[in-house]
Amino acid sequence: MRDMTKGEPYGHLWRYALPLLLGNWLQLAYNAVDSIIAGRFIGQNALAAEGIAAPVMNLVILAISGTCIGAGVLMSEYFGAKNYGKLKKTMSTMLLCGAAVCLVTAGLGFILTPQILRFMEVPDEIFAITVIYMRITFLGAPFTFFYNAIAAGMKSVGDSKTPLKFLMFSALLNAGLDLIFLGLLGFGIVCSAVTTVVAETVSAGLAAYYMATREPVLSPFGSRWSIDGDILADILRYGLPSALQQTIQPVCKVLIQGQVNALGVSSIAAFNAVTRVDDFACIPEQGIGASISTFVAQNRGAGRKDRIRPGYRAGVTLGLMYYVVICAVGLFLRRPIVSMFVTGSGADEVVRLGSEYLRVMAFFYLWPALTNAVQGFFRGMGKMFTTVIFTFVQASIRTVSTMILAPRMGIVGIAYSCMIGWSVMLFFETIYYFITCKKLGLPRKEEQVDGAV
Repeated sequence: MRDMTKGEPYGHLWRYALPLLLGNWLQLAYNAVDSIIAGRFIGQNALAAEGIAAPVMNLVILAISGTCIGAGVLMSEYFGAKNYGKLKKTMSTMLLCGAAVCLVTAGLGFILTPQILRFMEVPDEIFAITVIYMRITFLGAPFTFFYNAIAAGMKSVGDSKTPLKFLMFSALLNAGLDLIFLGLLGFGIVCSAVTTVVAETVSAGLAAYYMATREPVLSPFGSRWSIDGDILADILRYGLPSALQQTIQPVCKVLIQGQVNALGVSSIAAFNAVTRVDDFACIPEQGIGASISTFVAQNRGAGRKDRIRPGYRAGVTLGLMYYVVICAVGLFLRRPIVSMFVTGSGADEVVRLGSEYLRVMAFFYLWPALTNAVQGFFRGMGKMFTTVIFTFVQASIRTVSTMILAPRMGIVGIAYSCMIGWSVMLFFETIYYFITCKKLGLPRKEEQVDGAV
């Protein structure tokens, strides 16, 4: 556990954010491994099928993680206020209600997969394998929720290292199973989906065991499980706006994917490859935003308003440092990166398209570094609907811009569309940040240094 209401903000955020970044990279790594192995051992059609399924599955996963993020902010407040009874009740209520919702979601997703893919105008030559792949991954939704819920609880009390260990094990497991069953034994895309679900299940089991045996402050195990109506209302008040905000982006990506699908299979495969790079840029930046949320929420719960803005500035610094690294990687290694995803006939065209996209997009990764930091501040302050509004504006502008630019510029037009949407979002977020600080009387500097980290 890490109490962020005392000590120097930079130290807390560095130590808390680093495991989150490593965890994000590992999560993305085993997603990328699926795509790389599918593209190289199964073929371009399999890579395209995974690319089409990804936005839909991200919609489900981000709705799950968004709810958990919102509940995590609530639990951070309880931890900062030392209200451990409500902390446990929040965890048990979230696990029981969330598991029921995810079971229903998995069932509906399994049934409605063909209709979803027809709406997305998936090409006939990859329709069948995309249906199979997406149906299997839908079945992993309950396990994904269980892991994310427990991980959110651990992070809310300042423990960002333990979830990293679970992800590390499951990432290695997923990669190993893929190499064995796809690379050596030659199984198809069905096996790729199954190995992903197996890895998610292992992560959930490890997280549950650790919480039951090592986190008595947080764990509802060993006590009476129940759903607390008042706490459920608070979880929904925090979690639903956060879930809505998280799902706006994948809805936007589904609409954008429809524009990409019209460009042909080579563009679909190239876009799937470069969006993995986008994820390596943007999702860890969201992790830095999550560390800001935890810091702000703990100090708000403890009544330490003087620590909020210094903590936010420390988080912005981390985001800018990460941007410099990911910009250099995307700019100078773009061709080798895209080349990892494809081989054989048509690979040169996929690499060319992906490289053109990354040459432009590498510079634009600065925008999400800044917007995620501001959104982390708003979530930590309990302003969940604020993040929803700004994200909706960004996604709407990005989608409309893509519909205009993609038919004219190809997938490079999508990079410019991202920049346009992020720019508008950041402009209004920055204005509202200063308004909020002034309205709530948040001092620019900490009034008292109360100990070392």
